[in-house]
Amino acid sequence: MLKRSDIYVLSGLIVHQGDWSYRSLAERLHVPHPLVQRALGRAQDSGLYSVGRRRVHVPHFEEFAIHALRFVAPVQLGGLVPGVPAAWAVEPMASAIRSSASEPPPVWPSARGQVRGQAVEPLHGAAPEAIDGWPELSRILSLLDSLRVGDVRVRSVAADFLSTDLRAAAVDR
Repeated sequence: MLKRSDIYVLSGLIVHQGDWSYRSLAERLHVPHPLVQRALGRAQDSGLYSVGRRRVHVPHFEEFAIHALRFVAPVQLGGLVPGVPAAWAVEPMASAIRSSASEPPPVWPSARGQVRGQAVEPLHGAAPEAIDGWPELSRILSLLDSLRVGDVRVRSVAADFLSTDLRAAAVDR
């Protein structure tokens, strides 16, 4: 059974450029390297990762993210907290989804956060720190969060962006 942290690791691997090791990916994601090893083992068992190719099986990940993620890693908007913008408060979703000015944005709770908004539990607690200097990770995690917590309209827009990004990532490799 996949865990939220497995999806987090797969997301990091999708946007990671160049060669990698369990340890280097773990350092980049700010998680222990055994977590990466276990996550990729479960992902392989689920058909989302190929050990031989050392890559995420992008078409399977896309199908999983769009159709099953919100059931496997459900989340609801919580109370107002300081945090890091998440879901549709991050580009490219922020430009595509117009929220009312009176509606607080979704955020990952973080003491270092500069934005006050509705709490959204990230796929992994290390995400707010890991996205610093890694905009590609921020983008994919925001799309995944939009699929997890968004309404039908938000999920539809996020699915379109995610499909486009994943297909581009598959071509780049």
